[in-house]
Amino acid sequence: PRLLSQFFFADERMTRVVAEINGLDAELDPQQYLVLLNQLHLSQAHLLAILERIMEECIPTQRHSRDYLVKFPEDLLVDNLGNHMLFAAECLLAGTFLEVEEADGAQLRPQARNLLCSLELVRTVLREQSLSQPGSYPEPVRAVLVQFDRLFAEFELSYVSSLVAVKSPEEIYRQQEIIVLFCETVERALCLGYLTQEMIDGYEPLLMFTIPRLAIISGLLIYPEGPLSLEQSPEQMSRVFSPFYNLLKKIRDLLRVLSEEELCLLERSLCTAE
Repeated sequence: PRLLSQFFFADERMTRVVAEINGLDAELDPQQYLVLLNQLHLSQAHLLAILERIMEECIPTQRHSRDYLVKFPEDLLVDNLGNHMLFAAECLLAGTFLEVEEADGAQLRPQARNLLCSLELVRTVLREQSLSQPGSYPEPVRAVLVQFDRLFAEFELSYVSSLVAVKSPEEIYRQQEIIVLFCETVERALCLGYLTQEMIDGYEPLLMFTIPRLAIISGLLIYPEGPLSLEQSPEQMSRVFSPFYNLLKKIRDLLRVLSEEELCLLERSLCTAE
């Protein structure tokens, strides 16, 4: 059950797979090479998962900040992101630029080298510790883990930033404004009886359509200075709404001519229409 013991055996498995790959002629047996490559990725992912648990147990207050993850596109935030970063670092060190431009890859290569060297040091130190005192983490072990955690975070941010356009602080703030708008919309809809708490607690599927529709009306009429403010240019709006700037203007102009009763009727119809 000790994490260091788990790390030792996971490291052993990964070492065996690497040895098999190094002893195989990929051109003579490409099918076996692909099988071993898949095993390597799985064993690396398993090793990183254990290492993550070790760092949470050993250096929980010394972890490098991961606040930058909120800047990443949501499709990148997957469980195997760490393993992907490790594979990217190995490719960069080998001079292979699979996802980034060559110039970016050349700049990232020193970071990749430092990261992989740090990982090798972590593997060596943790293996030795698992064989001597598998239940403790002396200061030298902690120092090595802190360094690896920092290098990994720095490489992850640099690599993804060269790969895709990460969100700016302004865009993150705009998204937070949208979250607030949706929360206020739900609160108002509950007060007016458009929605019930039971619908929300039961994850009523219709809410996926109802709440955004009501939020557009709220953003244009009830909270006109919020994220749907049309006094700003499309470039100043969140990318969620900026492509529909002209359409939102037409919707706002139509809403302004409605009476209070007509607006209520419209909102109620939006809660039932599909």
